[in-house]
Amino acid sequence: MPGSDPVDIASPAVDPEGFLRDLDAWNPEAARIIAARENIPLTPAHWEIIELVRRYYERFDSSPSMRPLVKYCALELGREKGSSLYLLRLFPGSPAKLASKIAGLPKPPNCL
Repeated sequence: MPGSDPVDIASPAVDPEGFLRDLDAWNPEAARIIAARENIPLTPAHWEIIELVRRYYERFDSSPSMRPLVKYCALELGREKGSSLYLLRLFPGSPAKLASKIAGLPKPPNCL
């Protein structure tokens, strides 16, 4: 039903690309709704990256683009998870952009 969804695309809470306008509006339910719109079923592996991206934002006051995300994943989670292939399996197409969107963060720099 249009308008009943807390992160509806028409809602002022998100921009035209579906990124939350207010970082404080994010919660796990918002993440599940955004992920569902992107056809991404959230597993524990997804949540691990979402939490990591949110920590990155807290530390650097910026959403990570792909290369910094891969490096940060390797540093925090180990080499196996710190690879673009691993992230692409979880967040197809544009891992940094999708993970940031689901994490309720702004679009990373250099993401189309």
